[in-house]
Amino acid sequence: MTAITEVERPDASTERDADSLVVSGLNVSFTRGGQRHHVVHDLSFELPRGACVAIVGESGSGKSVTARSIVGLAGDGSHVTSDALRLGGQDISSLSSREWRGIRGKRIGFILQDALVSLDPLRPVGREIEESLALHGWGDRASRKRKAIELLASVGVPLPEQRAKQRPDELSGGLRQRALIASALALDPEVIIADEPTTALDVTVQAQVLGLLEETKRRGVSIVLISHDLSVVAQLADSILVMKGGHIVEQGDTRQILERPRHPYTRGLIAAVPGEDTRGKRLGPDVEIVATPHPQQLAGELRDYRGPVLEATGLVKRFGTPGGGSQLAVDNVSFDLARGETLGIVGESGSGKSTTGRIALALTKPDAGAVRLLGQDWSSESEPRRRRLRSRISVVYQDPLGSFDPRWNTERILIDAVPHEAYPTAEGKRSRVRELLEQVGLAEDVLQRFPFRLSGGQRQRIAIARALAPSPSVIVLDEAVSALDVSVQAQILDLLTGLQKQLGLSYLFISHDLGVIGHLSDRVLVMKDGAVVEHGTVEQIFHSPQHAYTRELIGSLPSLESETSGPTIRRHP
Repeated sequence: MTAITEVERPDASTERDADSLVVSGLNVSFTRGGQRHHVVHDLSFELPRGACVAIVGESGSGKSVTARSIVGLAGDGSHVTSDALRLGGQDISSLSSREWRGIRGKRIGFILQDALVSLDPLRPVGREIEESLALHGWGDRASRKRKAIELLASVGVPLPEQRAKQRPDELSGGLRQRALIASALALDPEVIIADEPTTALDVTVQAQVLGLLEETKRRGVSIVLISHDLSVVAQLADSILVMKGGHIVEQGDTRQILERPRHPYTRGLIAAVPGEDTRGKRLGPDVEIVATPHPQQLAGELRDYRGPVLEATGLVKRFGTPGGGSQLAVDNVSFDLARGETLGIVGESGSGKSTTGRIALALTKPDAGAVRLLGQDWSSESEPRRRRLRSRISVVYQDPLGSFDPRWNTERILIDAVPHEAYPTAEGKRSRVRELLEQVGLAEDVLQRFPFRLSGGQRQRIAIARALAPSPSVIVLDEAVSALDVSVQAQILDLLTGLQKQLGLSYLFISHDLGVIGHLSDRVLVMKDGAVVEHGTVEQIFHSPQHAYTRELIGSLPSLESETSGPTIRRHP
């Protein structure tokens, strides 16, 4: 069993057991259809006070099941055994449901990935914190209200009295996550379990949350961090457990894992982290991309067009707000996109980047300005007049499952995207579908499967195949890899790069992830409050940022450099 490296801890916590959490020989299985499936095999670790252990791995590796099993939340049909499971010296391996309710929240706090889902949407966040205090008999109503405001202030929420009265949907992503952390810390727990606490957060908000967790650790609270993002893990963890298929394939202190990984799987995870320094390189093993162009029949002047494939000039868009006001979402945005080029658009939530993408797709009409596609009027035309160009621009969204009809299998999803004009026969459509599967590296056995039966990586490959079906010139990718595990993300990024080289595609790549932007893009637009604050090549943006906001984004970008153990591997300048 590996013990996490000791760190300095405040004297106020000396009365607690030296090891906040001890897990030995943990095994978890589930019974389904009369058969038992093992998902966690013989997992062991010790977590001292004020230390952080990170459990990393891809989806399905068993890391979240491990965290839930430690606190008696493995779920229906589960079978959990262990040689030892202790919290602050207390045996917690065989607690009743009632006994667990006395521990969860009070001695172990939870921070989950999606605060908007985790927090009650109908209650102000202050009431949410007050309830966690009330459940454990802490104080009276007035003192709980004061405590909730104090907790919000302690985690850096501005105007805590006002924010305590607001519901989660009235707060930004960063404020919601801070409120969730405040709730988890309400009863001064010995251990915090943080399950993907920064996934899908903007880079600046992510840096704030990591700083807050680091401060929590310094106060003597132990943290179990569940993550697939090694850059995040490097900033907080003292030790790392790498999981694959329910097994620990490697564990050790953070510096050793990041600097001298022994297992091929760990080395693959580290190599798969994208960044400006990986630009032009494959993130995963070499896989041949077979991509045969199938150009649509266009008028001669379009087929021979050699100018920018997409041009936006002076785009402006306002949206109405409650009370009759308006909010400027896109403010005088202009850009152009050349054939075979990737233009990255980066910015925080609310910066206007997704609205810009929707205007480029002619799904949202601008209040001012215009978009031209292949030199032709695009945003200003009516939809019937746009129809002849509609196949020349496609989109891939962040959540393919939400964009697929759940009643359709993969074959029907792809056949529906194949243009009838180019492939008028059923056999022609099926042949095109087989070509598309080959292009995105999928076998034909996925054709009869429904989206919910596919993995996240398979779904995203199907989404890319659907976007390729009409042989577009431009693909708009809106946060297309932000929800994927790092190794699956690497596969998709390699796939996009290979397809671009083979087919001459142009990408408008929208993301809050500067690492991905730096890896894939040729040029970058930086957006803030609806406006472009900086525009330049990847080298200019990453190495010589001119605007203060761009410098803040670059400075907030996490790297594979261990904060606890000294420098290892850089992923940004």
